[in-house]
Amino acid sequence: MGEENSKDCHITNAEWQIMKVVWANREVTSKFVAEVLCEKMEWKKATIKTLLNRLLEKKVLKKREEGNKYVYFTEYSQEELSKKALMEVFGKICRTKSGELIVKAIEENELSFSDLNLIEKAIEVKKKFAVEKVKCDCLPGQCNCEEHDHCRG
Repeated sequence: MGEENSKDCHITNAEWQIMKVVWANREVTSKFVAEVLCEKMEWKKATIKTLLNRLLEKKVLKKREEGNKYVYFTEYSQEELSKKALMEVFGKICRTKSGELIVKAIEENELSFSDLNLIEKAIEVKKKFAVEKVKCDCLPGQCNCEEHDHCRG
């Protein structure tokens, strides 16, 4: 499934909880999602149905009828939507702050030796194309990075 189809849909934290159940089970009914999440999340079945409908509207989920129930599924992988969400975050901040955010993510997440090896390899490749200074792409007044600091009066 292409990123362009999910490009403009923001998935809320509650919707991510639903999606995790879908990804873990490939296909689900609203009843099954409720069994997994209602008690843990202190949600009502109506909340589950609302969230499923929002994900359908956003075209993240699809459904088909089987007898008297709907079966929900997605064509998006967890990795695909996770990457999209991460890139949305980077698109919201000043480009000069990207490195700091990456460092914070490394510091605050539990990582395996395998994860760290992947990060080290990515850094080695990235070093070949690194720039002396990252240019800000914010409008004047949107950030206080070094590049825009002189714009404030």
